[in-house]
Amino acid sequence: MKKKLLTFLGIIILLFLLIFAYAYFLGTKGLIVNEIKITNNSLPDNFHGFKIIHISDIHYGRTVDVKKIKKIVDKINLLKPDIVLLTGDLLDRSIKLSDIQTEELIDNLKNIDVSIDKYAISGNHDYDYDIKSWLSIIENSDFINLNDKYELIYNLGNVPIVVNGMSSNLHGELTVKEKLKPFNDLMSDNDIVDIDRVKPVYNIMMMHEPDYINDFERNQFNLILTGHSHNGQVRLPFIGALVKPVGAKEYYDEYYKLENTDLYISGGLGTSILDVRLFNKPSFNFYRLSNK
Repeated sequence: MKKKLLTFLGIIILLFLLIFAYAYFLGTKGLIVNEIKITNNSLPDNFHGFKIIHISDIHYGRTVDVKKIKKIVDKINLLKPDIVLLTGDLLDRSIKLSDIQTEELIDNLKNIDVSIDKYAISGNHDYDYDIKSWLSIIENSDFINLNDKYELIYNLGNVPIVVNGMSSNLHGELTVKEKLKPFNDLMSDNDIVDIDRVKPVYNIMMMHEPDYINDFERNQFNLILTGHSHNGQVRLPFIGALVKPVGAKEYYDEYYKLENTDLYISGGLGTSILDVRLFNKPSFNFYRLSNK
């Protein structure tokens, strides 16, 4: 009986080691592009076919190094996006980048080609690393810092869409309400004197921790894009995410339809805490907006 028990325990330990080895050596390799069509009848014709790349949770310096970031950038450029949105955790709090690594990261991010612009918000790891360093990298990479700000985006017409950014809610002193004030002022401005100014017809929110959508009126946004959860990083068939970080306890899977709002959560490109991924390959999302 004791021998059978030891044999059984040995098999369990061996299986665990094999799974861990797969998750460490193979699970973090490769790149999946999730192509998603988003249809909304209110979109004007000039935004029909508009292309958005959504990247998140790179955690540069862990499993994503200079070779991998170059491959990611090359793949993005093949898709010829109109805008690129980075929803936090470019950096990792436990990895201090050398000057050479920082320059390599900047050079590659700068090589992302878009027809309009690139936008980024901070994640909790970016704050833990050093928000000033994050801001320097973002600006030198030709990304626009969209922390707690919005940007009107025009595409061959005078009717814009809006992208609003929200900084990590696990750091800082501003409340969600305070962060949304510029956007709310835009949408509620009834004293417009400029007859050429047109309010946006489609609203996009980019934020890091998805659970904070419960702290504001989410239906004012047609599309919410987040990261943070990595969709669990380690997943099991029929069970799903095994680890759900603070800020992604309620919302952590790839997609949620919340009344009139589409919520997409990126599975991320890198790893956090442990350098393993299981049934959850590195990925980014590629959205095509459609009005038909």
